[in-house]
Amino acid sequence: MTSDVPAAATPVRRRRIVLFAAVAVLVLGLDVASKIVVVAQLPPTHRPVRILGGVLYLQQTRNSGAAFSLGTGFTVILTAVAVIVAVVIIRTAKRLRSVGWAIAFGLILGGAVGNLVDRFFRDPGIGRGHVVDWLSAFAPDAQRWPIFNLADSGIVVGAVLAGVLALAGVEFDGRRHVRAERDEA
Repeated sequence: MTSDVPAAATPVRRRRIVLFAAVAVLVLGLDVASKIVVVAQLPPTHRPVRILGGVLYLQQTRNSGAAFSLGTGFTVILTAVAVIVAVVIIRTAKRLRSVGWAIAFGLILGGAVGNLVDRFFRDPGIGRGHVVDWLSAFAPDAQRWPIFNLADSGIVVGAVLAGVLALAGVEFDGRRHVRAERDEA
């Protein structure tokens, strides 16, 4: 006796992997393109550009550390960790059947690879490159919020979505994990 579940699961899995890859490529493409424009048009010495009534300021900075400029002395280690995270996400993607997880992992992977591109191809050298950050929220010069880029945004939004999915009990394969009800008398 054969079951239709495995046959039906394959096209679903393929669609989720395509969605995952499309989100990752979109985030990566937007991040790389935005950094090319920022480096060409907004030198680090340029005065911050105020937009959206001061909600955002555009200014180029270079970050040798992780998010919020943490770990600035550990650039090579951060690069290695980002490579490991990317590999783990790619390996996990073959199990995806959940739209939410496909989007979350695509956002995180696209952002991680976007920042890895800087780590590998920007000064001061391979694996030690400084990430181009260019968005400052609510005030210039990271007065109210650390300066970030589109890759960072993808990572943060993807991580928040992953947290929501995990808290909601959604598995990678789309099933919901139902927590046992506590019957206390």
